[in-house]
Amino acid sequence: MIVIDDKLVSDDLARLRFACDLGCCHGACCVEGDAGAPLETEEISLLEEHIREIIPFMTERGVQVIEEHGVFDYDAKGDFVTPLVHGKECAFAYFKGHTARCSIEKTFDEKHIPFRKPVSCHLYPVRITKYKMYEAVNYHRWYICEKALGRGKTEGIYLYQFLKEALIRKYGEPWYKELCRQIIR
Repeated sequence: MIVIDDKLVSDDLARLRFACDLGCCHGACCVEGDAGAPLETEEISLLEEHIREIIPFMTERGVQVIEEHGVFDYDAKGDFVTPLVHGKECAFAYFKGHTARCSIEKTFDEKHIPFRKPVSCHLYPVRITKYKMYEAVNYHRWYICEKALGRGKTEGIYLYQFLKEALIRKYGEPWYKELCRQIIR
């Protein structure tokens, strides 16, 4: 385990090789699971503020869910998550062929909004669990990412490297540099 400030980081970030392979998984993390993606409180405000820019990139069913229920829901523990369409895909997912994509990220890429997507999505397959005294930063093992482990191995990319931008977004560049320093030593 790597400790930086009040963050406990799993050795998996330094040990596992990983690189998403949408050609194999088809964005299954946006479709499968028992709840939507975790949302931070400030992300709800951003989604509410920018929903009109995001809607043109959403599916009709996703728009309907947002109009009926809003931009967030609650998971079984009462935490904020993205809403789902019929208990399946994220309401913000759209499909390019058979591959799920993120309408929030598409809107960002088109330069209509100032944020890429929820940080939990950006960090996936890492999940952060908040405790009273610290945050645990762990790799979420899920069969849908098995091909990404193979691709990471082939390309020589470690999980912490694959998630560099997302980890910097979440914790800042000095924190990421410290993570790298502790991994390399």
